[in-house]
Amino acid sequence: MKLSKNIGIYIISFIFLGICILASLAWGSRYIDFREVIHALTDSSDMSFNALVVRERIPRTVFSLIAGACLGVSGALMQSITRNPIADPSILGVNTGASLFVVAGITFFNLNTASGYIWFAIVGAMITAICVYSIASIGAGGITPIKLALAGAAISAILSSLVSLIILPRADVMDAYRFWQVGSLSGATWEGIKSVLPFLIVGLIISIISTPAVNALALGDEVAIGLGVNTGLVRIACAIAGVILCGATTAIAGPIGFVGLMIPHTVRIIFGSDMKNLVPMSAIGGAILLTASDVIGRVIGSPSELEVGIITAFLGAPILIMIARKAKVKSI
Repeated sequence: MKLSKNIGIYIISFIFLGICILASLAWGSRYIDFREVIHALTDSSDMSFNALVVRERIPRTVFSLIAGACLGVSGALMQSITRNPIADPSILGVNTGASLFVVAGITFFNLNTASGYIWFAIVGAMITAICVYSIASIGAGGITPIKLALAGAAISAILSSLVSLIILPRADVMDAYRFWQVGSLSGATWEGIKSVLPFLIVGLIISIISTPAVNALALGDEVAIGLGVNTGLVRIACAIAGVILCGATTAIAGPIGFVGLMIPHTVRIIFGSDMKNLVPMSAIGGAILLTASDVIGRVIGSPSELEVGIITAFLGAPILIMIARKAKVKSI
């Protein structure tokens, strides 16, 4: 019975994902009928204006799927290894750390390509994650959900100030940064996707391989060690995977918040904490959420667009409040 229910949820999720893909290709500043979208995808000889518009939207749609999946998995990993229901790249300041290093690269090293951004973004995200975790572990009681969130908020505030300090004297850098900082998929290109894809694949592979060990961690460190799990190594590997997924996505799209918070929490309500379902469903759910948010932003802001980071923040803030209020923010 449970198996058939899970299969049904997966089928429904893929149907929603397909609808989001079609909507992303059809809706925007120019609406294109679904039949024309299908025709443009299946007939390469169609060189009409609408067909060209559809093909121009393909890289953006592909990247929204990839980025959403990676942010969803990154959030699931961070929540699982920290046993913290509000662990998320945006809340923990990881996105802001990646942003700071990217801005520094643009300003001081004249970076202007995704392949250049990505290394700075990953290093910035990794350093920030270490700092937040270290600060949250200080004091009695060790790491708690509230302390982790407060440490992330404090670090984010400091790093945001440093970002402003760097870009304010540089009008050219500020102009390039002001759209990127709220999270947008408008700059997605095949070249950018190709540059980050190897990093994302590595992060996803680590996530999948670590699934059984992370399930053991949920039973407690002593039980996990008794089952032969190297708990320290698993946490480090998952943290690296989460940072890679988050940092590489941020390098292209900017800091998009709350996807890694909403999706794993929702999936956990449906499937429980079993990583065998949590990881793939977080990937599917993240892809659906980010693609749908991008479509909503384009429709609301037409003929321009509302950046996807604004939409996800609008949807995610109530979820954060709900989680923080629920059961006094217990650990997972």
